[in-house]
Amino acid sequence: MSVPRPLTGLVALLAAAAILPAAAQAGPASPTTAIVSLGDSYISGEAGRWQGNSLDYVDRDGTDRACVSRTWWGGCNFDYGRVYLEGTYDNGCHRSDVAEIRSAGVSVNEKINLACSGATTANIFRASQGGQARNGEAPQADRLLTVAQQKNVKLVVLSIGGNDLGFADIIIDCTSDWSTSSADNPDFCQPENQAAVTAKMPTAMANVRKAVDEVRAVMTQAGYSSSQYRFVLQSYPSPIPRGSENRYPETGWSRLDTGGCPFWNSDSTWARDSLVHQIANNLKSVAAAKGVQFLDLRDQLEDREVCSIHTSQVTGSSGPSSVTKEWVRWLNSGCCSGDAQESMHPNAYGQQAAGRCLTLIWAQPATTNWSCTNVRGTGTGGMTIKQI
Repeated sequence: MSVPRPLTGLVALLAAAAILPAAAQAGPASPTTAIVSLGDSYISGEAGRWQGNSLDYVDRDGTDRACVSRTWWGGCNFDYGRVYLEGTYDNGCHRSDVAEIRSAGVSVNEKINLACSGATTANIFRASQGGQARNGEAPQADRLLTVAQQKNVKLVVLSIGGNDLGFADIIIDCTSDWSTSSADNPDFCQPENQAAVTAKMPTAMANVRKAVDEVRAVMTQAGYSSSQYRFVLQSYPSPIPRGSENRYPETGWSRLDTGGCPFWNSDSTWARDSLVHQIANNLKSVAAAKGVQFLDLRDQLEDREVCSIHTSQVTGSSGPSSVTKEWVRWLNSGCCSGDAQESMHPNAYGQQAAGRCLTLIWAQPATTNWSCTNVRGTGTGGMTIKQI
């Protein structure tokens, strides 16, 4: 049956009207709210598998959250996807279920983690602007665009720059120097690595600024004004304590085979009180120059670092606890328990603590900057913030 001409026009008009509301609800008008994290291992959730460190390599004393059941001989059956979600154990991005963005107490419909372990600033940039894929995933800014177009993104959190500065290489070098030298003739890693970081810093921070610009450009392209979402740039915590606060002797092998923190006291103190501060201060300057909120995490793990005198390892008689146990995964060669890339990252407790920090600043004005630290003798819920 043919449709009369006037009705034909009416049908077309109604069809077009039916499409308009769906289009109007995209991006900042979408009823589906979300928060998103971008960056590297410190925000992807690397080491979120662990809740403390244990010398029991068979059943791990309850520290390994990937252990889903016991074997007949007392070991573990593992499900790595239980902790590292969406296939990210297999591809190496290691986005954990307790990553900062997922642990944050921000009331939204979805919490989306686009970060990937090992990422550099080049993995943030859009492909059209020189961005690079990582572990089979498109550049994070391009992936953010898709999210921002489909959902109402309220918050973007970025952690990046550490790998541009060669943070992992510094850890390897410092460990090597400790293990191949003696107290009579110590080989400190500080001099050469301090020089290398200082040389790399200008380019690294220029690239962090570009990463911020890339995120801004994507959000603008998706239809957001700067007032329709919050943008947070954060710094890094120290995974190791000052030399004077290490509970293992500086010489002998206990720092390696027991504590998992094989560093000379001098190098530990340099990393804790100089390197981490240098990086944080430079990131703070980037945030100020770009008009984004800054979350300073340099002291987030104070007294909770691996080998700290204020913590202890998990044992059969003293189980996992965010109050008394370490919040950092020890240095692991990958031979006996877990993956080497998890080494020297905030564990499940450290990730949950970072999520609490994000929760606390979310309740504050977007125009203020904050540092976040913990309170000794409390768990991950005991984080406090201070305006800076």
